[in-house]
Amino acid sequence: MSNDVTTPDGGAPAPPPRSGRRKLWVAAGVAGLTGVVGLAALGGMAARDDKAGGTDRLSDAQSSTSRQNVSDAGAADAGDEKGADDRSGDDWSGADASGDEWSGGDWSGQSDRAGESKDREHKDQVKKVPCDTDKLIQAIVFANQNHGATLELAKDCTYNLTRYNQYGDGLPVITERVTLKGDKTKIVRDATAQYFRILNVGPGGHLTVKGLTIKGGQTLNHLSAPAPAAVWSAYSTSVQATEAVKVGTPTAVEADTLKALADAKPVDATKPAGNATKPAAEAKAAADAKAAAEAKATAVEPATAAGAAAAPAPADQAATDAGVLVEIPEFGDGAGILVQPGGTADIEQSEILLNQSGGKGGGLANFGHTRISKSTVAENTAFRYGGGIFNAGVLQVDESSVRNNEAGIGGAGIANGAPGILRDDVDGGSLWLYKTEVTGNKTVGFGGGILDVEGDTKLEYAKVTDNTAVLAGGGIAAADSQLTLKHVTVAKNSTVGVGGGLAIAFDSVATIEDSSIKDNVAAFFGGGLFVEDSTVTLRKSEVAGNRAVGPLGIGGGIFTIFGSEVRVDETKVKDNFATLPPGGIFNSPSSEVELDDKSAVTANRPTNCFNVPGCFA
Repeated sequence: MSNDVTTPDGGAPAPPPRSGRRKLWVAAGVAGLTGVVGLAALGGMAARDDKAGGTDRLSDAQSSTSRQNVSDAGAADAGDEKGADDRSGDDWSGADASGDEWSGGDWSGQSDRAGESKDREHKDQVKKVPCDTDKLIQAIVFANQNHGATLELAKDCTYNLTRYNQYGDGLPVITERVTLKGDKTKIVRDATAQYFRILNVGPGGHLTVKGLTIKGGQTLNHLSAPAPAAVWSAYSTSVQATEAVKVGTPTAVEADTLKALADAKPVDATKPAGNATKPAAEAKAAADAKAAAEAKATAVEPATAAGAAAAPAPADQAATDAGVLVEIPEFGDGAGILVQPGGTADIEQSEILLNQSGGKGGGLANFGHTRISKSTVAENTAFRYGGGIFNAGVLQVDESSVRNNEAGIGGAGIANGAPGILRDDVDGGSLWLYKTEVTGNKTVGFGGGILDVEGDTKLEYAKVTDNTAVLAGGGIAAADSQLTLKHVTVAKNSTVGVGGGLAIAFDSVATIEDSSIKDNVAAFFGGGLFVEDSTVTLRKSEVAGNRAVGPLGIGGGIFTIFGSEVRVDETKVKDNFATLPPGGIFNSPSSEVELDDKSAVTANRPTNCFNVPGCFA
């Protein structure tokens, strides 16, 4: 499935889809979980049918509601500031991004957005909203019905939402250009209220949030989910490999066992069987793949509990249609903020805190165009992917912090795309992080800090630190993706499995330049970097102080397997440690590691290299 997420105002589309083999979907054992019964409908999908009619209905629904509870009752800010939508000349990509070869085509084209915002500023209606939740709802309805407005919210006020509207959101769906501007202002779902998200940006809507805290949104949990190990097995054999080495000897681990695993590489069941003389292990893998594909084809979504049936059918059912060009959110996505396809959001100097999604995107789920600038996304959770942020559109995060979020399966900090569960994958979009820190995020699956599935992710002048994933990629996990790191620190991340710093798998391409991978820990393979069936270039970087600490830990610095290609240019691999040799670089017989004459592999323990030409053990 491709992403075509061009916005109505000429926003940059996601890069065209790359040709590549489709994933083998391994049938997953489904672990039943007790669901929390409530109602969390995907709001605003009806808005795309009839804006005028939709807003009329919304207005009627809101005007008939009783007054909601409001805390910190206070007057609106008495300041006479106008034009809250003014972005001070800042273009979509930020001035620092000019000239960047990756972002130039997609992001710099947004430079007219700030000018457009200024030109419209005098046309926008500016309305002061007192510290009254019903007044806020009425003001948003008014803005939707009157081609947008700037709403100046009361200083130090908490707008406390006690119930959802007809679409299952705490506030009306944004269908026009609406700015919510506050000063130490909070919009919070009441702790005792039924489940609903807080903000929903519909197709054609453009929401600007400035100086606000968005807190406490909650959507209905899926009642079951597959085991994370089964999901990751669709992209990597690392789980099987770690189980195999538990019963192997050190000699077998170093050579024969890993070569056998390389021969047993997963096979796409949609491709021809190939040469009849292929190894027996590979033939078995092909048979297993066919059985898994058949199981997937006959699988059905688990039934929902009583109460959840009241919600409309998940919108992503449309994604099974081959004619669909954009990814469609599920009803539980985006507990704090949901940006639908065709919607746009700018989140500036704000906080997205303590939201909980039953699907993807605890704090934010973006399927359109979103920018997060000088903001914090913290302590959010997602039952599946993207504890802090989920992206399937075009997303920029600059000068911000994504910290202490959690996800049940993967991408605790940020998930750019997601493996499908009994459906096709949700392809990742375009993700750019600039001067942003992703830290302290945790998942029992893969991609503690960042997960990329079939997307394009670029980090510049960023930090990915102190994140944890049980299975793979304590800092970053990528599958079938394009990943670029420039001036990035990946440090002090950890995993019980493989790739303490990074796990790069399933035909991904990664470029790591002027960056540092240091002090990461894995229990099995690749304390710093694990590479499977992928191409990685390390240029002018360092891989230092990483450890593979388990009883059978190998490749403290770098570990390769399954025909991977790793080029090491002007890079230092030093002071890494592994329980079993080598401590520096382990290169499987099926892979290739190329060192240039300006690189150095030194002071690794117990040895420097295995099967790496030009490297002294």
